[in-house]
Amino acid sequence: MAPSTLTRTPVPDTVAAVRTLYESGATAPLSARVRRLHALRAMLTENESAFEQALWSDLRKSSAEAQLTEISVVMAEINHALRHLRRWARPKRGPVPPTLLPGRARLVPEPLGVVLVIAPWNYPVQLLLSPLTGVLAAGNAAVLKPSELAPETSALVTRLVPHYFSDGAVRVVEGGVPETTELLAQRFDHIVFTGSGTVGRVVMRAAAEHLTPVTLELGGKSPVWFDDDAHLKAVARRLAWAKFTNAGQTCVAPDYVMTTPDRVPALVDALRSAVEEMWGTDPSTSQDYGRIVNDRQFDRLVGYLDGADVQIGGTYDRGERYLAPTVVTVPGTDGRPVVGPDAAPPVLREEIFGPILPIVPVASAEEAVQVINDWDKPLALYVFSSSPRIRRLFEQSTSSGAVVHNAALVHVAATGLPFGGVGPSGMGAYHGSYSWRSFSHEKPVLSMPLWPDALRLVQPPLHGRGVRFVRQLMRRG
Repeated sequence: MAPSTLTRTPVPDTVAAVRTLYESGATAPLSARVRRLHALRAMLTENESAFEQALWSDLRKSSAEAQLTEISVVMAEINHALRHLRRWARPKRGPVPPTLLPGRARLVPEPLGVVLVIAPWNYPVQLLLSPLTGVLAAGNAAVLKPSELAPETSALVTRLVPHYFSDGAVRVVEGGVPETTELLAQRFDHIVFTGSGTVGRVVMRAAAEHLTPVTLELGGKSPVWFDDDAHLKAVARRLAWAKFTNAGQTCVAPDYVMTTPDRVPALVDALRSAVEEMWGTDPSTSQDYGRIVNDRQFDRLVGYLDGADVQIGGTYDRGERYLAPTVVTVPGTDGRPVVGPDAAPPVLREEIFGPILPIVPVASAEEAVQVINDWDKPLALYVFSSSPRIRRLFEQSTSSGAVVHNAALVHVAATGLPFGGVGPSGMGAYHGSYSWRSFSHEKPVLSMPLWPDALRLVQPPLHGRGVRFVRQLMRRG
């Protein structure tokens, strides 16, 4: 499919039209929310093969990978929202302190308004439509900005959305940096952005002009700790799958592995076997192994291999944008492992976002904790250890968007858990009920009866006995 040739409406006019629709009240009724979630589900189910083909064209994702990491993830979000929507939308009784009795309070959820969703190229379906699910469930209208670096998927979404959302409650703006910049100059009621920290700062500065709240999913270097010798083969297979799925172009992919020096040779051998089991001796011929998105990213990744101690893979083909599943070993700086801008090896300075997995020897789990805490809080932390003490150490002594034991990547598919970062790896969270909370405002509604008039106690003229009584009630909380 060629990129969309639809006549483009000016960005300000698109946003204004969506806001007009929202302000008409058309998106708020529960029946309208359910109808739009069904429309989103139909858009996916009725065009599954087209989405699979677009993902193959953009990233060479196999149909199985497209289903498991993109389409089915969104379908699960939609079905979860439909199953729980009525309960989420029901007003809840709110607490009232003794000083305001016999008043009564309710928490009434209401939509925020018009939400902008800016998606990245690496999971161009999941990271565009999964947030949209929560946006629609909460009764909002939406403007979608798919990534121009996944042009086939972007064009497909642009073509399908007007058909399935014919009233204009969801609209798409295609384009690159100029269009995104123009979008960010408009007023929105919430912005969801997934991408790099550099662009995240741009989004946040633009949002500040309108005091717009943001949900930022920014990634970073997600570390791994390994010491589970008894389950080495299973660990290596899970680790290789999580790292090399989508050719490593995943924000929560394992970025580097820390383990003790004596475990490195066995881990390398186990990873080599795991790669061969899943993608064969020549992964370039595997239908299940992806490609790098563009030449710029390919050249950046190949540059990491200069001077690296390659243990597995390292082969590449620029014409195909193929980079084999690669494992490198990286010694510490002056005998001490360093991750972040002060690291000597380029592969440890920034998020890799590709199929290169460094193994960093460390003296102990405690030293690994120090390495993690010496730099930005990661989006995810993966721990492969049979020791309860070690698992508690990483849970209690580090901060990250999530901790996963004995697996990696899979927490993204848990619809009941919040997905989000902390600090430089992001802010805010969504998925399931957390999407509802992010894209709704729980409005307190307090009702005070005129009789009995309890407020007389705090109105002039103020008397000592009444003031003392109210003060005691207030301090009870």
